[in-house]
Amino acid sequence: MKKPTTLTFKKSIMKITNLKSKKNSTFKNAVRFLGILMLVFSVTLLTSCSRDDDPADNDFFAGTYNGSISYNDGTTSISKDNGSVFVTKIASGTKYNFRFSDGIPDLNGVEFEKTGDNTLVMVGSSATSYIRIDNKDLKILYSKDGKTWTANAVR
Repeated sequence: MKKPTTLTFKKSIMKITNLKSKKNSTFKNAVRFLGILMLVFSVTLLTSCSRDDDPADNDFFAGTYNGSISYNDGTTSISKDNGSVFVTKIASGTKYNFRFSDGIPDLNGVEFEKTGDNTLVMVGSSATSYIRIDNKDLKILYSKDGKTWTANAVR
């Protein structure tokens, strides 16, 4: 058996170092690629959700309306003049979710029908339950199980 020399030992260390640098280079390239991909996705997402998007005309919709919001369930009362409601149109195409700021519980799965060119009105709306949404305004007066949500907000 051949005894290892200093020269073969140095060559082995150099091979290991080269393998590590190749792995580091591959990892850096993968991280760089993922970073660019995330940047492109973010820009696409932000530009696709403009303030002119009309919830009635889009299959998918997400938008934030700012203004006065309130909630009352008999024991808890929350009212904010500078609150917000994040509105999303869910996969069914006729149902919407409303996520309120300031600790107000969300309204989910509210069904709408399109009326006119750019307006959605809640299906089954009555004198105590009314939601109207378009590309600029959101108006909510919704009562269910002794709980009441209100919103008068704009985008």
